[in-house]
Amino acid sequence: MKLYSYFRSSAAYRVRIALNLKNIDHELVTVNLLKSEQQSDEYLAKNPQGLLPALETEQGVLAQSLAILEWLEETHPETPLLTGDAWQKAQIRNLCYAVACDIHPIDNLRVLKYLANDLGVDEEAKTTWYKHWVEVGFESIEKLLDEANTFCVGNKPTLADVCLVPQVFNALRFKVDMSKYPKIAAVYDQCNKLDAFIDAAPQNQPDAI
Repeated sequence: MKLYSYFRSSAAYRVRIALNLKNIDHELVTVNLLKSEQQSDEYLAKNPQGLLPALETEQGVLAQSLAILEWLEETHPETPLLTGDAWQKAQIRNLCYAVACDIHPIDNLRVLKYLANDLGVDEEAKTTWYKHWVEVGFESIEKLLDEANTFCVGNKPTLADVCLVPQVFNALRFKVDMSKYPKIAAVYDQCNKLDAFIDAAPQNQPDAI
């Protein structure tokens, strides 16, 4: 199994965490987004969407992080990341979608290039844009979290934590004030005590050196 990844890609970060939590042996292959390697003919032949992450298996290539996470959950049920009854599983998915759909795309390369090239905004304006939408998303997620829980849902990491932690990492890079989101900050701190999250962190990837 090969994971096409880039150390600063939050979506790839999610998949690295899940692979670690499930103890799945895999090979990391770096695709440098800043050098536009995702648009090379060689990579597009494997993944026509040109997206990261992409997981290459014996069956083919998956290139959407949530689809990859769901597939891993179904094919590798050990260390389940969707737990509880139907309602709790729906809660977990709800949090995953809130992160993946409402927050994550705000910082993708297409948005940032549009802001810089088409709208002509400077770095300070891009940061203001990014922080505003991250904070809007975090406000809603903060209200969805159960204050009694160590993790997003229940007392151990689930897919919701796997999705949330990389976005908090990015928010901290942009100096988002996490003191306004104590539940999210507590989940982030707790997750980062676990080896699976530590090993998956961007600063610990070979291509980060």
